[in-house]
Amino acid sequence: MIEVSFVYKDPKMKKILVPCDFSDSAVQAFKFAVEVANQSKGELLLLHVVELPVMHDNMMMPTFSFEDTFLKEMKEQANKDFAKMKSKWAKEGPKVSTFVHYGAPTPTISQFVNEKKVDLIIMGTKGASGLKEFFVGSNTEKIVRWSPVPVISIKKSVKASSIKNIVFPSTLGEDEEELMMRVKALQSFFKAKLHVLNVNTPSNFRTDVVTRQRMKDFAKRFMLKDYTLNVYNDLNEELGVANFIKEVSGDMVAMATHGRRGLNHLMSGSIAEDVVNHIECPIWTWRTR
Repeated sequence: MIEVSFVYKDPKMKKILVPCDFSDSAVQAFKFAVEVANQSKGELLLLHVVELPVMHDNMMMPTFSFEDTFLKEMKEQANKDFAKMKSKWAKEGPKVSTFVHYGAPTPTISQFVNEKKVDLIIMGTKGASGLKEFFVGSNTEKIVRWSPVPVISIKKSVKASSIKNIVFPSTLGEDEEELMMRVKALQSFFKAKLHVLNVNTPSNFRTDVVTRQRMKDFAKRFMLKDYTLNVYNDLNEELGVANFIKEVSGDMVAMATHGRRGLNHLMSGSIAEDVVNHIECPIWTWRTR
């Protein structure tokens, strides 16, 4: 077994993007981001994307004047809302810059991330069905799929200082060097305990003896500190992750994504609404190559 030597690296939280539609979940994401930026001595970039209306000119009359007026009003309102958020939640720092762009949310945010060299995205999830939107097609889920930088998804009000237990579902692969470096940096930033989790299911069954040895080898290889190793038996991976989070009172979930395949194979299947609604803690994701 070859150990991988890790030196602590800055988790790259200097330029933090908060996409903002001024909903409650977006405000909660902003509040969380303020704490993170203060701790990392970083800056916040608040971006509001105005989706352009589709104009139907049946009367063949010019619509440019209407469009200009509409866009101007939307930008003015966004800047007023930005000012309220900054005065209420960021009086004592960090530096906050605000932007209003026009277009479809996902490609607009993607271009913004590249142009501004963003390190981290913190954004809210919302919907009456809880995190279901996050997994099956919301803007947050789309951004999680393509984002070249880590994304922290926030559902409800939570303080960054409360992140003490990070759950890390893993397949215990040997090609996770960069992922583990990022997860360890995340753990160090929040000064949290890392709970490495492998879910054992009837369709992919391994004896606990075999799995626990693999986990010990995994921990040794990546020189983990302040951690627990956990084998959790459940009907499927999704239920196992959700139930384990409740059992250990997880404050954050850290997991890999794989582009169009969505949230790891651990979360790629259909997730029952009643299970998903119990996953209320922040979710950190990073798209692996």
